[in-house]
Amino acid sequence: MDYVKLGGAGVKVSRLCLGMMSYGTPGWPHHPWVLGEADAQPFLKGALDAGINFFDTADFYSTGASEEILGNFVAANMKRSDAVIATKVCLPMGDGPNDKGLSRKHILEGIDASLKRLKTDYVDLLYIHRLDPDTGFEELADALNDVVRAGKATYLGASSMWTWQFARLRELQRANGWAQFRVMQNFYNLCYREEEREMIPYCEAEGVALVPWSPMARGFLAGNQPKDGKGATSRGQTDKIAQGYFGTRQDYAVLARVEKLAAKLDVKPAQIALAWVLAKGITSPIIGATKPHHLSDAVAATDIKLSDAQIAALEAPYAPRAVQGHS
Repeated sequence: MDYVKLGGAGVKVSRLCLGMMSYGTPGWPHHPWVLGEADAQPFLKGALDAGINFFDTADFYSTGASEEILGNFVAANMKRSDAVIATKVCLPMGDGPNDKGLSRKHILEGIDASLKRLKTDYVDLLYIHRLDPDTGFEELADALNDVVRAGKATYLGASSMWTWQFARLRELQRANGWAQFRVMQNFYNLCYREEEREMIPYCEAEGVALVPWSPMARGFLAGNQPKDGKGATSRGQTDKIAQGYFGTRQDYAVLARVEKLAAKLDVKPAQIALAWVLAKGITSPIIGATKPHHLSDAVAATDIKLSDAQIAALEAPYAPRAVQGHS
Protein backbone atom coordinates (compact mmCIF):
# COMPACT_ATOMS: atom_id res chain seq x y z
CA MET A 1 0.00 0.00 0.00
CA ASP A 2 1.25 3.44 -0.91
CA TYR A 3 0.74 6.46 1.35
CA VAL A 4 0.24 10.07 0.32
CA LYS A 5 -0.11 13.40 2.07
CA LEU A 6 -3.64 14.48 2.81
CA GLY A 7 -3.50 17.42 0.43
CA GLY A 8 -1.53 20.26 1.97
CA ALA A 9 -1.65 18.67 5.41
CA GLY A 10 1.35 16.76 6.72
CA VAL A 11 -0.50 13.59 7.74
CA LYS A 12 -0.16 10.62 5.39
CA VAL A 13 -3.01 8.33 4.42
CA SER A 14 -3.30 5.12 2.47
CA ARG A 15 -4.26 5.40 -1.21
CA LEU A 16 -7.55 3.75 -0.31
CA CYS A 17 -9.91 4.78 2.47
CA LEU A 18 -12.24 2.16 3.94
CA GLY A 19 -15.80 3.45 4.12
CA MET A 20 -17.75 2.35 7.19
CA MET A 21 -21.32 3.00 6.03
CA SER A 22 -21.70 -0.72 5.31
CA TYR A 23 -21.04 -1.66 8.95
CA GLY A 24 -23.46 -0.94 11.74
CA THR A 25 -27.03 -2.09 12.38
CA PRO A 26 -28.22 -4.85 10.01
CA GLY A 27 -31.42 -3.67 8.38
CA TRP A 28 -30.65 -0.01 9.02
CA PRO A 29 -33.47 1.76 7.15
CA HIS A 30 -32.99 1.75 3.39
CA HIS A 31 -29.61 -0.03 3.73
CA PRO A 32 -30.42 -3.75 4.06
CA TRP A 33 -26.90 -4.74 3.03
CA VAL A 34 -25.35 -3.28 6.21
CA LEU A 35 -23.32 -5.80 8.22
CA GLY A 36 -23.27 -6.14 11.98
CA GLU A 37 -20.11 -5.94 14.07
CA ALA A 38 -19.17 -9.62 13.96
CA ASP A 39 -19.55 -9.77 10.19
CA ALA A 40 -17.68 -6.49 9.76
CA GLN A 41 -14.57 -7.66 11.62
CA PRO A 42 -12.99 -9.64 8.74
CA PHE A 43 -13.24 -6.61 6.46
CA LEU A 44 -11.66 -4.27 8.99
CA LYS A 45 -8.91 -6.79 9.71
CA GLY A 46 -8.38 -7.31 5.98
CA ALA A 47 -8.07 -3.58 5.43
CA LEU A 48 -5.52 -3.31 8.21
CA ASP A 49 -3.54 -6.25 6.83
CA ALA A 50 -3.56 -4.59 3.40
CA GLY A 51 -2.00 -1.45 4.85
CA ILE A 52 -5.11 0.74 4.92
CA ASN A 53 -4.82 3.26 7.74
CA PHE A 54 -7.62 5.63 6.70
CA PHE A 55 -11.18 4.93 7.91
CA ASP A 56 -14.28 6.98 7.06
CA THR A 57 -17.40 6.86 9.20
CA ALA A 58 -20.17 9.24 10.29
CA ASP A 59 -22.45 9.70 13.26
CA PHE A 60 -25.39 9.23 10.87
CA TYR A 61 -24.35 5.74 9.74
CA SER A 62 -26.64 3.35 11.61
CA THR A 63 -27.23 6.21 14.07
CA GLY A 64 -23.81 5.84 15.66
CA ALA A 65 -23.36 2.08 15.47
CA SER A 66 -20.79 2.40 12.69
CA GLU A 67 -18.66 4.66 14.87
CA GLU A 68 -18.91 2.17 17.73
CA ILE A 69 -17.72 -0.68 15.51
CA LEU A 70 -14.74 1.33 14.29
CA GLY A 71 -13.90 2.49 17.80
CA ASN A 72 -13.95 -1.06 19.13
CA PHE A 73 -11.78 -2.30 16.28
CA VAL A 74 -9.12 0.38 16.56
CA ALA A 75 -8.95 0.04 20.35
CA ALA A 76 -8.42 -3.72 20.08
CA ASN A 77 -6.14 -3.89 17.04
CA MET A 78 -4.17 -0.67 16.51
CA LYS A 79 -2.21 2.01 18.20
CA ARG A 80 -4.41 5.07 18.05
CA SER A 81 -1.61 7.03 16.38
CA ASP A 82 -1.49 4.51 13.52
CA ALA A 83 -5.11 5.11 12.52
CA VAL A 84 -6.46 8.10 10.61
CA ILE A 85 -10.10 8.31 11.65
CA ALA A 86 -12.62 10.51 9.87
CA THR A 87 -16.19 11.08 10.98
CA LYS A 88 -18.96 13.52 10.11
CA VAL A 89 -21.61 15.74 11.64
CA CYS A 90 -24.82 17.28 10.25
CA LEU A 91 -27.34 14.61 9.23
CA PRO A 92 -30.20 13.63 11.58
CA MET A 93 -29.38 11.69 14.73
CA GLY A 94 -32.89 11.85 16.15
CA ASP A 95 -36.31 13.41 15.73
CA GLY A 96 -35.68 16.55 17.76
CA PRO A 97 -35.29 19.97 16.11
CA ASN A 98 -31.66 20.21 17.27
CA ASP A 99 -30.67 16.62 16.50
CA LYS A 100 -29.28 17.63 13.11
CA GLY A 101 -27.61 20.47 11.26
CA LEU A 102 -24.53 22.58 11.80
CA SER A 103 -25.56 24.86 14.63
CA ARG A 104 -22.91 25.47 17.27
CA LYS A 105 -25.05 23.42 19.64
CA HIS A 106 -25.24 20.37 17.37
CA ILE A 107 -21.58 20.50 16.29
CA LEU A 108 -20.27 20.68 19.86
CA GLU A 109 -22.64 18.03 21.16
CA GLY A 110 -22.10 15.91 18.07
CA ILE A 111 -18.32 15.73 18.30
CA ASP A 112 -18.46 14.77 21.98
CA ALA A 113 -20.94 11.97 21.23
CA SER A 114 -18.81 10.74 18.32
CA LEU A 115 -15.65 10.66 20.41
CA LYS A 116 -17.43 8.60 23.06
CA ARG A 117 -18.63 6.08 20.47
CA LEU A 118 -15.20 5.98 18.80
CA LYS A 119 -13.43 5.48 22.15
CA THR A 120 -10.90 8.19 21.41
CA ASP A 121 -10.00 11.69 22.57
CA TYR A 122 -9.85 13.10 19.06
CA VAL A 123 -10.63 12.39 15.44
CA ASP A 124 -8.07 13.06 12.76
CA LEU A 125 -10.66 14.50 10.40
CA LEU A 126 -14.10 15.96 11.06
CA TYR A 127 -16.32 16.55 8.03
CA ILE A 128 -19.50 18.52 7.73
CA HIS A 129 -21.63 15.83 6.08
CA ARG A 130 -23.54 18.38 3.99
CA LEU A 131 -24.39 22.06 4.34
CA ASP A 132 -27.19 23.12 6.67
CA PRO A 133 -29.50 25.72 5.10
CA ASP A 134 -30.59 26.88 8.56
CA THR A 135 -27.12 27.78 9.87
CA GLY A 136 -24.97 30.66 8.68
CA PHE A 137 -21.43 30.07 7.47
CA GLU A 138 -19.90 32.15 10.26
CA GLU A 139 -21.58 30.15 13.03
CA LEU A 140 -20.60 26.76 11.68
CA ALA A 141 -17.03 27.81 10.82
CA ASP A 142 -16.52 29.39 14.25
CA ALA A 143 -17.82 26.26 16.00
CA LEU A 144 -15.60 23.97 13.92
CA ASN A 145 -12.60 26.12 14.75
CA ASP A 146 -13.38 25.69 18.45
CA VAL A 147 -13.51 21.91 17.96
CA VAL A 148 -10.01 21.98 16.45
CA ARG A 149 -8.61 24.36 19.06
CA ALA A 150 -10.00 22.10 21.80
CA GLY A 151 -7.99 19.20 20.35
CA LYS A 152 -11.08 17.17 19.47
CA ALA A 153 -10.35 17.19 15.72
CA THR A 154 -7.02 17.61 13.98
CA TYR A 155 -8.27 18.56 10.52
CA LEU A 156 -11.54 19.68 8.98
CA GLY A 157 -13.26 18.49 5.82
CA ALA A 158 -16.43 19.20 3.88
CA SER A 159 -18.60 17.11 1.60
CA SER A 160 -20.61 17.74 -1.55
CA MET A 161 -21.60 21.36 -2.16
CA TRP A 162 -21.21 24.05 -4.80
CA THR A 163 -17.65 25.24 -5.33
CA TRP A 164 -18.57 28.86 -4.59
CA GLN A 165 -19.89 27.77 -1.20
CA PHE A 166 -16.70 25.87 -0.38
CA ALA A 167 -14.52 28.76 -1.51
CA ARG A 168 -16.56 31.25 0.50
CA LEU A 169 -16.31 29.11 3.63
CA ARG A 170 -12.56 28.73 3.26
CA GLU A 171 -12.07 32.48 2.71
CA LEU A 172 -14.15 33.19 5.81
CA GLN A 173 -11.96 30.78 7.78
CA ARG A 174 -8.79 32.35 6.36
CA ALA A 175 -9.92 35.90 7.11
CA ASN A 176 -10.65 35.05 10.75
CA GLY A 177 -7.57 32.92 11.35
CA TRP A 178 -9.78 29.88 11.89
CA ALA A 179 -8.92 26.27 11.07
CA GLN A 180 -9.61 25.72 7.38
CA PHE A 181 -11.19 22.87 5.50
CA ARG A 182 -8.31 20.70 4.26
CA VAL A 183 -10.35 17.97 2.57
CA MET A 184 -13.25 17.76 0.12
CA GLN A 185 -15.28 14.55 0.06
CA ASN A 186 -17.15 14.93 -3.21
CA PHE A 187 -19.15 12.71 -5.53
CA TYR A 188 -16.92 11.55 -8.38
CA ASN A 189 -16.78 8.55 -10.68
CA LEU A 190 -16.80 7.68 -14.38
CA CYS A 191 -20.58 8.14 -14.55
CA TYR A 192 -20.59 11.44 -12.65
CA ARG A 193 -17.83 13.88 -13.60
CA GLU A 194 -19.40 17.29 -13.03
CA GLU A 195 -16.83 17.91 -10.29
CA GLU A 196 -14.20 18.32 -12.99
CA ARG A 197 -15.67 21.70 -13.93
CA GLU A 198 -14.92 23.70 -10.79
CA MET A 199 -14.53 21.75 -7.56
CA ILE A 200 -11.58 19.58 -8.52
CA PRO A 201 -9.56 22.41 -10.17
CA TYR A 202 -10.26 24.62 -7.15
CA CYS A 203 -9.09 21.97 -4.70
CA GLU A 204 -5.98 21.22 -6.74
CA ALA A 205 -5.08 24.92 -6.83
CA GLU A 206 -5.65 25.30 -3.09
CA GLY A 207 -3.92 22.11 -1.96
CA VAL A 208 -7.17 20.61 -0.68
CA ALA A 209 -7.22 16.81 -0.57
CA LEU A 210 -9.83 15.01 -2.68
CA VAL A 211 -11.39 11.98 -0.97
CA PRO A 212 -14.39 11.14 -3.17
CA TRP A 213 -17.36 9.06 -2.14
CA SER A 214 -18.84 6.44 -4.43
CA PRO A 215 -15.89 6.03 -6.83
CA MET A 216 -17.71 3.03 -8.32
CA ALA A 217 -21.02 4.86 -8.63
CA ARG A 218 -22.61 3.09 -5.66
CA GLY A 219 -21.77 -0.24 -7.28
CA PHE A 220 -23.24 0.58 -10.69
CA LEU A 221 -19.80 0.37 -12.33
CA ALA A 222 -19.24 -2.97 -10.61
CA GLY A 223 -22.35 -4.29 -12.38
CA ASN A 224 -24.83 -4.34 -9.51
CA GLN A 225 -27.65 -3.07 -11.77
CA PRO A 226 -27.43 -5.12 -15.01
CA LYS A 227 -29.37 -3.56 -17.87
CA ASP A 228 -31.51 -6.66 -18.28
CA GLY A 229 -32.31 -6.68 -14.57
CA LYS A 230 -30.94 -10.19 -14.11
CA GLY A 231 -28.34 -10.82 -11.42
CA ALA A 232 -28.76 -7.51 -9.61
CA THR A 233 -27.21 -7.55 -6.16
CA SER A 234 -29.12 -6.88 -2.95
CA ARG A 235 -27.80 -3.35 -2.94
CA GLY A 236 -28.54 -2.91 -6.63
CA GLN A 237 -32.14 -3.93 -5.99
CA THR A 238 -32.70 -1.81 -2.89
CA ASP A 239 -30.43 1.24 -3.11
CA LYS A 240 -33.00 3.87 -4.07
CA ILE A 241 -30.37 6.62 -4.11
CA ALA A 242 -28.27 4.74 -6.66
CA GLN A 243 -31.34 3.96 -8.73
CA GLY A 244 -32.11 7.66 -8.82
CA TYR A 245 -28.56 8.58 -9.81
CA PHE A 246 -27.71 5.93 -12.39
CA GLY A 247 -29.38 3.92 -15.10
CA THR A 248 -29.55 6.19 -18.14
CA ARG A 249 -28.49 5.16 -21.62
CA GLN A 250 -25.32 7.17 -21.11
CA ASP A 251 -24.52 5.37 -17.85
CA TYR A 252 -24.83 1.98 -19.52
CA ALA A 253 -22.62 3.20 -22.38
CA VAL A 254 -19.95 4.10 -19.82
CA LEU A 255 -20.40 0.74 -18.12
CA ALA A 256 -19.96 -1.01 -21.46
CA ARG A 257 -16.61 0.72 -21.95
CA VAL A 258 -15.56 -0.32 -18.44
CA GLU A 259 -16.57 -3.93 -19.01
CA LYS A 260 -14.83 -4.05 -22.40
CA LEU A 261 -11.52 -2.84 -20.98
CA ALA A 262 -11.86 -5.11 -17.94
CA ALA A 263 -12.26 -8.11 -20.22
CA LYS A 264 -9.24 -7.06 -22.27
CA LEU A 265 -7.05 -6.68 -19.17
CA ASP A 266 -8.54 -9.76 -17.46
CA VAL A 267 -9.62 -7.80 -14.40
CA LYS A 268 -13.00 -6.87 -12.93
CA PRO A 269 -15.05 -3.85 -14.00
CA ALA A 270 -14.93 -2.46 -10.46
CA GLN A 271 -11.15 -2.46 -10.65
CA ILE A 272 -11.16 -0.48 -13.89
CA ALA A 273 -13.56 2.07 -12.40
CA LEU A 274 -11.36 2.48 -9.33
CA ALA A 275 -8.13 2.59 -11.34
CA TRP A 276 -9.61 5.44 -13.38
CA VAL A 277 -10.37 7.45 -10.23
CA LEU A 278 -6.87 6.81 -8.89
CA ALA A 279 -5.43 8.08 -12.18
CA LYS A 280 -7.26 11.41 -11.88
CA GLY A 281 -5.18 13.03 -9.14
CA ILE A 282 -7.42 11.86 -6.32
CA THR A 283 -5.89 11.54 -2.84
CA SER A 284 -7.74 8.52 -1.46
CA PRO A 285 -11.11 7.29 -2.78
CA ILE A 286 -13.52 5.77 -0.29
CA ILE A 287 -14.25 2.11 -0.95
CA GLY A 288 -16.93 -0.14 0.49
CA ALA A 289 -16.61 -3.86 1.16
CA THR A 290 -19.38 -6.29 2.05
CA LYS A 291 -18.18 -9.38 0.17
CA PRO A 292 -14.81 -11.11 0.57
CA HIS A 293 -13.54 -10.13 -2.88
CA HIS A 294 -14.43 -6.43 -2.60
CA LEU A 295 -11.40 -5.51 -0.54
CA SER A 296 -8.85 -7.61 -2.42
CA ASP A 297 -10.20 -6.32 -5.74
CA ALA A 298 -9.86 -2.72 -4.58
CA VAL A 299 -6.32 -3.21 -3.35
CA ALA A 300 -5.34 -4.90 -6.62
CA ALA A 301 -6.79 -1.93 -8.53
CA THR A 302 -4.05 0.31 -7.10
CA ASP A 303 -1.57 -1.58 -9.30
CA ILE A 304 -3.52 -1.03 -12.53
CA LYS A 305 -1.98 1.78 -14.56
CA LEU A 306 -4.26 2.95 -17.35
CA SER A 307 -2.81 4.48 -20.50
CA ASP A 308 -3.94 7.85 -21.82
CA ALA A 309 -5.71 6.05 -24.66
CA GLN A 310 -7.54 3.74 -22.26
CA ILE A 311 -8.62 6.69 -20.11
CA ALA A 312 -9.87 8.53 -23.17
CA ALA A 313 -11.88 5.51 -24.30
CA LEU A 314 -13.48 5.15 -20.89
CA GLU A 315 -14.42 8.83 -20.82
CA ALA A 316 -15.70 9.11 -24.39
CA PRO A 317 -19.42 8.33 -23.76
CA TYR A 318 -19.77 10.98 -21.05
CA ALA A 319 -21.82 14.12 -21.56
CA PRO A 320 -22.78 16.83 -19.04
CA ARG A 321 -25.53 15.88 -16.61
CA ALA A 322 -27.45 17.43 -13.76
CA VAL A 323 -25.52 18.13 -10.57
CA GLN A 324 -26.11 15.49 -7.90
CA GLY A 325 -25.06 14.61 -4.39
CA HIS A 326 -25.46 17.98 -2.64
CA SER A 327 -28.31 16.79 -0.44
